[in-house]
Amino acid sequence: MPSLVIPRDLLPADGRFGCGPSKVRPEQVAHLAEFGPSILGTSHRQAPVKDLVGRVRSGFASLFDLPDGYEVVLGNGGSTAFWDAAASGLIDRRAQLLSFGEFGAKFAAAAGAPWLEAPDVRKADPGSRSSAEPTEGVDVYAWPQNETSTGVMAPVSRVAGDDGALTVIDATSAAGGILVDPAEFDVYYFAPQKNFASDGGIWFALMSPAAIERIERLAAGDRYIPEFLSLKNAVDNSRLNQTLNTPALSTLLLLENQLDWMNGSGGLAWADARTRESSSVLYDWAEQTAAATPFVADPAHRSQVVVTIDFDESTDAARVASVLRENGVVDTEPYRKLGRNQLRVATFTAIEPDDVRALTASIDYVLERIG
Repeated sequence: MPSLVIPRDLLPADGRFGCGPSKVRPEQVAHLAEFGPSILGTSHRQAPVKDLVGRVRSGFASLFDLPDGYEVVLGNGGSTAFWDAAASGLIDRRAQLLSFGEFGAKFAAAAGAPWLEAPDVRKADPGSRSSAEPTEGVDVYAWPQNETSTGVMAPVSRVAGDDGALTVIDATSAAGGILVDPAEFDVYYFAPQKNFASDGGIWFALMSPAAIERIERLAAGDRYIPEFLSLKNAVDNSRLNQTLNTPALSTLLLLENQLDWMNGSGGLAWADARTRESSSVLYDWAEQTAAATPFVADPAHRSQVVVTIDFDESTDAARVASVLRENGVVDTEPYRKLGRNQLRVATFTAIEPDDVRALTASIDYVLERIG
């Protein structure tokens, strides 16, 4: 039995608020159950699976309204693998990277590969963000559109005055939940376990013609690039609607249904409005609650898909998260390495805004009784 029982009429209908893996809609599970038997356990080089990959790629192209010449590329391994792939076959000599949280810092570390010049890393304290600046010798500018660890969101726009460089955006927790203009990036990469409500283990990247040209040029040179990390390999296989190694087919089926739902509901503009509504509920609540405050002080920096709420010394946020978990409201704990007295709540596209409202009512109920 829970140590404190939250009345059922206050609880969210679905209590999953994790930042990844995230809530999977029941309709996706039903889609997997219906079509999985004809796909799972079959060759990924044959038409049924390649057609599935093709539908997913087309779904992304529609959702992001990709310009002519842009391609949807996919590969095995998730965003962690993509960082190493970018260091191997996308950065020519030197990158400038914005590091304002855990995931930006990890790409910055990967960009310090010994065959590259030392990266120009622009750091900011957690809860704030840094900015890109044109710098001689830099051929890739890269940063997270959304920092999952801290709940900071950054704009996606090319660096003025450096037209020859590529703009590379880590969009793992932003893609599918925040509007973006493809004209402002060359590579927009992500794994599908956040707004796309699927599983990890695969990466997708929306690539401009300039990015493809860079990849092909570096692959044709004398740099050693492991086959698994070869972006040229990924581009070539993607054009055939396949991956180098066997992809997770259940992940692709869950993703197909999510893309159909998002595109059929109004596309990226609809998803953006939905996550803005959900995150606003939490920020407004925090600003009106004596014991709570948004962790990200500048409203312009606050994420609309990952909300971080600090609590004062009178409230044990870990205790709040524990009581919520006992009542079926899960994964509201803060990012482990941040170490703050806070809650972190995903407001991804699959999460119902009304469930976010119910979450705040449930937290209020807990605060009134453990404060």
